[in-house]
Amino acid sequence: MLQGHLNTETALPIEAGESPDVLFDLGLLFASGRGAPVDLIAAHKWFNLAALKGRADAIELRREVAAQMSADEIAAAQREARAWITSH
Repeated sequence: MLQGHLNTETALPIEAGESPDVLFDLGLLFASGRGAPVDLIAAHKWFNLAALKGRADAIELRREVAAQMSADEIAAAQREARAWITSH
């Protein structure tokens, strides 16, 4: 279990080849608010990336998060996911 505080401002970027499990865990982190403030846009982004890398269970969690978001927030999360893919 994560103990302490994650500083998302200074965290190093995840490499493009990173494990889908790590991307999934980031989704959980931002969806749950454990170790970082709840950020549904970030959670959706990381679940989306985990799903793209093969984590089938990320699809359902992405849907659950999306159900709590506005259309504009979902669009922002999708833009962030595309930008992450492009930059990595």
